Amino acid sequence: MNGAQVRGCAGAPVRVALAVAVALAFLLAFPSAQVSGGLTGAAQINRVYDAILDARFGDVPALLTETCPPAPRQVCGLLDTVALWWQIQLDPDNTSRDALFQSKVDASIAAMDAWTRAQPRRAEAWFYLGGAYGARGQHRVLRHQVLSAARDGKRIKEALERSLSLDPDLKDAYFGIGLYHYYADVAPAAAKLLRFLLLLPGGDRTEGLQEMLRARNGGQLLRSEADYQLHIIYIWYEHEPLKAIELVNGLRARYPHNPHFPQVVAEIQDVYLHDLTASLRSWQELLALAQSGTVLEPGMAEARARLGMATQLDRLYETDLAVDQLRAVIAAQPQSPYGAVAQAQQQLRRANDRLADRAYRLSLEGWRALQRGAPDEAARALSQSLSLRPDPVTRYRQARVLIAQRNTAAALPILETLVRQRSSTPPTFYADACVDAARIHEQLGDRARAIELYTTARGVFGADQRTKDLARREVDRLSGR
Repeated sequence: MNGAQVRGCAGAPVRVALAVAVALAFLLAFPSAQVSGGLTGAAQINRVYDAILDARFGDVPALLTETCPPAPRQVCGLLDTVALWWQIQLDPDNTSRDALFQSKVDASIAAMDAWTRAQPRRAEAWFYLGGAYGARGQHRVLRHQVLSAARDGKRIKEALERSLSLDPDLKDAYFGIGLYHYYADVAPAAAKLLRFLLLLPGGDRTEGLQEMLRARNGGQLLRSEADYQLHIIYIWYEHEPLKAIELVNGLRARYPHNPHFPQVVAEIQDVYLHDLTASLRSWQELLALAQSGTVLEPGMAEARARLGMATQLDRLYETDLAVDQLRAVIAAQPQSPYGAVAQAQQQLRRANDRLADRAYRLSLEGWRALQRGAPDEAARALSQSLSLRPDPVTRYRQARVLIAQRNTAAALPILETLVRQRSSTPPTFYADACVDAARIHEQLGDRARAIELYTTARGVFGADQRTKDLARREVDRLSGR
């Protein structure tokens, strides 16, 4: 991931290709841009870069032949390297392309360095040198080569500053400098020690963010790369995941063939918003895109989507459906993403262990019976489950059965008990309990209590956003807004 590969919680670490950008490897993916006067062949370069971001790697060779010339030949070498970098990011745990990438990026850096020596006053030569170091720095970050990445960060900064001294209109370089200022300020103590050892100046979080936003909004840089880098900042340091999702959704719209962007949305919804249902829907969307052949590497995208769906279904107490997804991955035996089958097998063992618990299995069987339209059968299974182990999810399902049987008088006390047990009731079920109780109170003429419960539901962190939106509309309706 060109900046971040966030993985779902489930014990897995959050991985970010900018992890050491915090450690001063301020990372600039290839800085193609619509810059006036500064970059030769900018229009052709943009077409190549758009193909890379859209994961249309097969189109890149032909586009490169149309790009250099007019762009200098060194630029096409860098673009070819960046195309390989993005392929690595689509399957970051697979190291089979690492040696080829290392060879390509080192050659690109050498070519750019020779260019700056031959034409030391040519701003774009220094600009692309910074981009080449940025590509290598990001790969080093992904492979946890902290000190080497930090050294590349220093070289990036020096190259971009030289570029700007020669041509202040290279707005992409301003974006890169803004990245440095931001990360140099927010870096943790260990990273600041690296900065000290490398004799790099300090940063300014506010100034850096303003520089990045000015450059992005001024239309002088490649907006897509800016959006990608900014979404990481909004997640990690600005604590604004909704803004991050907005930026990534923009990338999804512009680059519909890249499976990475819908994956990022699903992961943000899970890890940062704790909205399991929204994340599940995003994984389901990725599965649909894979099955329709819309995205590149549909087999890899399908496996990743099924694994993501299985994780969320299990956490939503729908473990039987999770098992279906995991078995599909194992049956398909996908070669990518790396380790997909092993991960599916591990998740399947945990899921089967959960289903072996009789109380859990009876609760799920009762819920499935209700969905089939058999409330009496559902009631019996749920009653047996509760006799073994009362838990909030099964209590909620029992209330839903009673509502289906038109026994709201019996359902309401159960729902109100769940409302009082906020700390022990999973957010999705808690918000649903509030909404269901509110509807019953409204039917009974208790408008005030209904408003109170709808208001509570709309503020539940981690609940289904659709439930919260519904609750918000009901509050407005009952309040006469």
